[in-house]
Amino acid sequence: MEYREIEVRFLNIDKEALVQKLEKVGAEDLEESLLDERIIYDEAFTWRDGIHKILRLRTVDGKTHLTYKHRTEITATGTEEIEFEVGNIDAAEALLQRLGYVAFRHQQKLRHTFRLGEVLVEIDTWPRVPAYVELEGPSEEALKETAKALELDWNTVEMRSPRTVIEEVYNIPVGQMRWFTFDRFE
Repeated sequence: MEYREIEVRFLNIDKEALVQKLEKVGAEDLEESLLDERIIYDEAFTWRDGIHKILRLRTVDGKTHLTYKHRTEITATGTEEIEFEVGNIDAAEALLQRLGYVAFRHQQKLRHTFRLGEVLVEIDTWPRVPAYVELEGPSEEALKETAKALELDWNTVEMRSPRTVIEEVYNIPVGQMRWFTFDRFE
């Protein structure tokens, strides 16, 4: 079974204005949460340094999910993703380390999520990075329709991964950092 994540981003958005547009068009507000993540790479760091694969342990609202992501191309549909809930983050991390993976970076972001039809509209705020919005849905066409409804210019769509955007647009070497959180930046 193949799992594809279908998503795009729009950078440097005015969060308050976008929230008002979402409310105006009747989007369902699913609340804002702090996402606490551990990014895990292969032992040789080939995933970090070129292949664009990660394992991620993410805790939000008391639940933890283990996610495998592999970015195969820079398109709306270019990321393979497998995700499931785990009951114990420390045990999951210990298991991955025993299998030869390296828990490399601890990171955080605030995410305010809305649902507009079949599309999730997620406003992300990372440490020291302007807010951006991510659209995730069942098809690229659904993302385009949602972007149009929210007056987001598809000509400015960003399809690179968050890590690549943070490194190349905002000049923060997040791939080399061990802590990318609101209280630690090293």
